[in-house]
Amino acid sequence: MISGVQDSVAAIVKEIDECLGKVRPESTEPVLQMIVGAKKIFLAGKGRSALGVRGFAMRLMHLGMDAHLVGETTTPPIGAGDCLIIGSGSGATPSLVAIAEQAKALGAMIVLFTIDPNSPIGALADRTVVIPAYSPKARNSPTGRSVQPMGSLFEQCLFLLFDALILALMREKNVEASEMFKRHANLE
Repeated sequence: MISGVQDSVAAIVKEIDECLGKVRPESTEPVLQMIVGAKKIFLAGKGRSALGVRGFAMRLMHLGMDAHLVGETTTPPIGAGDCLIIGSGSGATPSLVAIAEQAKALGAMIVLFTIDPNSPIGALADRTVVIPAYSPKARNSPTGRSVQPMGSLFEQCLFLLFDALILALMREKNVEASEMFKRHANLE
């Protein structure tokens, strides 16, 4: 029998709580306003960060917002008045840097959720939300260690922060969960 799972859960939850407690509230409020004011919202991420990004895109759609995942065959063009949201711990993933550069050239606003605000994507972003999670992949990662491997702490915090943003958007737009459920996929 594998032991220590409950201890691991406790350590993970403690790390997440400490990390999210360090996210600056003043960095998220402008992001909410950008999302509400955007014509269309585009989202991009790679690896495990993409899982959080995909979940956020789904919930934005459930809210009735015009949200699209970059790279899907049904994604429309981006332009002025649109918002590109990128989840990238390092802020330096080459394919995401290229996407950010193209979106910027086309007049879109860019929001980056990252560990490293001084990254290549951070330099392009209109708004940056720093999730101060330790990761060996991020150039300017906070000192210390995580009990978890690689970028797990960032990825978990990203997903939870996106869910917190959804709750704030629900309040802002006065949308109940029951209304969102009407937009839930029914071809499952």
